[in-house]
Amino acid sequence: MKEQSGRMTVKLLDLAAQYGAIRDEIRGAIDEVLESQQFILGPKVEELERRVASYCGAAHAVGVASGSDAILLALMALGVGAGDEVVTTPYTFFSTASSITRLGAKPVFADIDPRTYNVDPARAAALVGPRTKAVVVVHLFGQTADMDPILAAALARGVPVIEDACQSIGARYKGRPAGSLGTAGCLSFFPSKNLGGLGDGGMVVTSDAALADFIRTLRVHGGRERYYHDVIGINSRLDALQAAALLVKMRHLEEWHEGRRRNAAWYGERLAGIAGVETPHVEAHNVSVFNQYVIRSRDRDALMSFLRESGVGCEVYYPVPLHLQRCFAYLGGRAGDCPEAERAARESLALPVYPELPPAQREHVAARIREFAERRAEGRAR
Repeated sequence: MKEQSGRMTVKLLDLAAQYGAIRDEIRGAIDEVLESQQFILGPKVEELERRVASYCGAAHAVGVASGSDAILLALMALGVGAGDEVVTTPYTFFSTASSITRLGAKPVFADIDPRTYNVDPARAAALVGPRTKAVVVVHLFGQTADMDPILAAALARGVPVIEDACQSIGARYKGRPAGSLGTAGCLSFFPSKNLGGLGDGGMVVTSDAALADFIRTLRVHGGRERYYHDVIGINSRLDALQAAALLVKMRHLEEWHEGRRRNAAWYGERLAGIAGVETPHVEAHNVSVFNQYVIRSRDRDALMSFLRESGVGCEVYYPVPLHLQRCFAYLGGRAGDCPEAERAARESLALPVYPELPPAQREHVAARIREFAERRAEGRAR
């Protein structure tokens, strides 16, 4: 519990709490790499690739430098290029779409399901056309999108589906792990993720052996042999220090997932019935890992200001949907094109949900939200 000038403060995410519990394990793993002096790829990365592939229900995994690069390399390996279209969601982190545009292709945005914030499968399926080279489905905030109808529509057109599972390692859809559902799954090990490293890192998981092999080539400048380049690739290698830390953290990952679900369930009970607040919806066939716990409020900005003034860390994911970002203006997107994504950008707010969140701090968050709602109701009654 943190106190500042007599006021409780609650961080949105407290990575120090996680590190404190596994400090000796992490330092031991790092010392092992330091003693080996093998820092790029190597045995630790290969071990992590095997562990993550198995965890995600895939046959292969390829460690890369970031989650953004994982998406980029998956698209490159599938031959996405100039003149192609890629169907995706406008309500996600920037790199989902920027990876498409970096290759000269055009992102085609399908609006979202307002309950889950994930892409609406019917809208996505309707946009798969003759120029569609791939579909990138994002599993946002720790919950998988509704994959079966998207996969069926893509299969009918012979179009591969990439899962942006950067926020959802360990999530499940109808019993199947995120990352194993499409042609390839992309993971991020950014420190704020449920499985977060000591910096940037990412991975592509797939059961397509040829695709995995090609991505391994692309991540080292397109060469299978040093100084001999078969294709033009990029430099995107996962380092051994990251792999060593992530191998330690994998031993605790399921426990951390359960802690997030426990906190989410507690919020669901304590915030139920508060006027103007909508708690997250998880589909019955899904198991969420709650990378973020995102509520809705029509008074979002006022609520956010009140919470921050009350010492509660909170954040907006994401304030501007991608079809309205200035850098994508050339695509011709306009307000009203994706009304549910636009509404989510106005109303959504992430609360602290990390597994080490102390009960007193959790209670403080809920109490301040209830206080805000009561003050609003009193003001309207006057």
